[in-house]
Amino acid sequence: MLSDIVLEVGNLSKRYNDLHAVHKVSFDVKRQEIFGILGPNGAGKTTTLEMIETLRSIDSGRVILDGIDVSKEPQKVKRLIGVQLQSSSFFDKLTLTELLLLFGELYSRQVDPIKLLQEVELKEKASSYVAELSGGQKQRFSIAAALVNDPVLLFLDEPTTGLDPQARRHLWGVIKRIRSEGKTIVLTTHYMEEAEELCDRVAIMDRGTIIANAPPQQLINTLVSNGFKKDRVERLANLEDVFLNLTGHSLREE
Repeated sequence: MLSDIVLEVGNLSKRYNDLHAVHKVSFDVKRQEIFGILGPNGAGKTTTLEMIETLRSIDSGRVILDGIDVSKEPQKVKRLIGVQLQSSSFFDKLTLTELLLLFGELYSRQVDPIKLLQEVELKEKASSYVAELSGGQKQRFSIAAALVNDPVLLFLDEPTTGLDPQARRHLWGVIKRIRSEGKTIVLTTHYMEEAEELCDRVAIMDRGTIIANAPPQQLINTLVSNGFKKDRVERLANLEDVFLNLTGHSLREE
């Protein structure tokens, strides 16, 4: 029987000389959950993820991913995770279909590139090159590439950075659908609205430690119950609402 917990992180630490980049970080991620890791630059988010993803050594602490110890069996872990790549990481002389087939070969898996592209709504771009895609399409393709090995856990690092409002919200829908089909997702973002919209729970990091870990609405309710009041009354709409109302929510891609 599958455990409800996909990822267990316990007292994870990483030190560079006198700097505690990550200091005794602990959290877990439930199966089929979208878990957000938030924090300012330098908070330790990237270092934490790289240790979980086997890309950086662990000084102390433990990471168990779907029952496997990351430190002891990194090769097994690599076959259980999908990591979103930036568009610059792709070969520019191969089509989207050829790239997905190549990634499948690297994992010794037979993949259906059209099915993967359909998953991220890029089926009509199967014969295109990455350089020909819009920003939103590139981000969606990076997610398709991360799904090649049918991962247990999908890592998305700032997936909507640089996208216009329509493309960003469209990608939110893609991420929600992937989760609804059984995937577990760990997400980092600098957009608080994005975290509130997508994440079941968020861990807020600062100076290498986790200072809060709860569902977004629970964190908001706690802040308000502690007497927090904004300096000015919240507006009923913001400029992004105006923009989307005037230009529409539909995605525009060539």
